[in-house]
Amino acid sequence: MAKQRIVIKLSGSLFSFDTQVKALRDYTQLIKKIANEYQPIIVTGGGRIARFYIDLSREMGLDESGLDLTGIMVSHLNAKLLMSGLGDLCHPTTPKNLDEISTAVNSEKIIITGGLYPGQSTNATSALIAERTGAIKFFNATDVDGIYDSDPRTNKNAVLFDSIKVTDCIDMLRKENSIAGTYDLMDLISLKVIQRSRLPCVVFKSSVENIEKIVLRGIRLGTEITISS
Repeated sequence: MAKQRIVIKLSGSLFSFDTQVKALRDYTQLIKKIANEYQPIIVTGGGRIARFYIDLSREMGLDESGLDLTGIMVSHLNAKLLMSGLGDLCHPTTPKNLDEISTAVNSEKIIITGGLYPGQSTNATSALIAERTGAIKFFNATDVDGIYDSDPRTNKNAVLFDSIKVTDCIDMLRKENSIAGTYDLMDLISLKVIQRSRLPCVVFKSSVENIEKIVLRGIRLGTEITISS
C-alpha cells in the first residue's frame, strides 16, 4: 500500500553561507526517518544566499520576474544539497512544475524541490503541491514560532496563536497586507489553497527536534491553521 504523502516547507534559514555539513546531515537523517512512515515532499526556501543574488541582480538592473527566477534557481540548489545526502531514497531530480511533481510522486520516493513559479512564494508552492498530490498535511517549518496576534518584533506582549481559522488569516492579510508576526510565512495564495482544499496546516519554528515532534510524535507546536465548517 502506498504511503500517505505530506509536504514540509523548510525555511531558507537552513541554507546560508555558514551552513555546516552536520546541520544538513541532521535534516537528511530526519527525512529518512519520516520516509519510513510517509512519502515526504520537501520544499526548500532560498534563504540568505537567494537574497544575496537577488540584491546583486537588482543592482545590475534585472527585472522583478527575473529576480523571482533567480530565487527559484537558488532554492533548487538548496534542494540539491539535501538530495546529495539521500542517495537512491530520493527522486533523482528537483521537479520544476506541478506536472513534474505529479509524475515524480509515482516513484514513491522522497521528493525534494524548490520554488516553481515566478511571483509565487514557496509557501504557496508548498500548498499547491500538497493539493495536487493529495497530501494529508502541510507542515510549514519556518524561522519563527508561529502566527501572532500582532508583530512580536514591535510588541513584546504579542500572543502566539495555538490555532487560527484560515478565514481569520485571510482577513488579517487583507487588512494589514501581511499577517501580523508571520514574517511573510503565509500569503493569500497559500491560504486560499488551504481553504479550498481543506488542507490541514501547521506553522512552527524549524528544527530537527520540532519536526520530529510534530510529524512523527504528534506533539502540538506552533500554530494550527484550521478550516471553518
